[in-house]
Amino acid sequence: MRILLAEDDRAISGAVKKRLTAEGYAVDVCETGPDAYEYMRSTAYDVVLMDIMLPGEDGLSVVRRARAQGMDMPILFLTARDSVDDRVTGLDAGGDDYLVKPFALSELLARIRVLARRSGAGRRTTSVIEVADLRIDTASHQVSRGGRRIDLTAREYALLEILATHHDTVLSRDQIGQKLFSYDYMGASNMVDVYIRYLRRKIDDEYDVKLIKTVRGVGYVLREDA
Repeated sequence: MRILLAEDDRAISGAVKKRLTAEGYAVDVCETGPDAYEYMRSTAYDVVLMDIMLPGEDGLSVVRRARAQGMDMPILFLTARDSVDDRVTGLDAGGDDYLVKPFALSELLARIRVLARRSGAGRRTTSVIEVADLRIDTASHQVSRGGRRIDLTAREYALLEILATHHDTVLSRDQIGQKLFSYDYMGASNMVDVYIRYLRRKIDDEYDVKLIKTVRGVGYVLREDA
């Protein structure tokens, strides 16, 4: 899942990005309102974390512009303003949620999960995805195959969830890379191949039926049939 963090306090953005990256999220960071708008215009983010007091253009104005242009990604405002009027203003501007600084990173993660469930892959009616004997619980991040638990790193899990959410659909390396990695990563296409290899070792190597398929010249797909 790919997240935009628009925050001009580098201490906050550094801590948040470090934690989100450790959880397997791809995180892009910007520090000004105009940059936030350009990032949102050019990339389909799963969640946007928007500070209100941004230089150049405040977060409220950025979100109003984005909504006026039809951008519908979930947006969580981050701000030190904690009055009821401030919260109403943020929600009326087009925000989906509002978190007051200082906040606990665990609460931020929980709110991100809620927003993600409301959009994109999160519109599923259940948190469990099953493909053949592979079972993925997107709420708990528990993965098993044939009843046997499989331990994945945060990045491996993120890749598997991308494939599982779009199972039976071929995804290009670029499509996967845009979800899995931030703009900080160069050569993301090769990185996708590397993580596919890591994931196959855990998901497929010990099983007769292989689920992660390579579509030559296109990309990858998770499906049961050959």
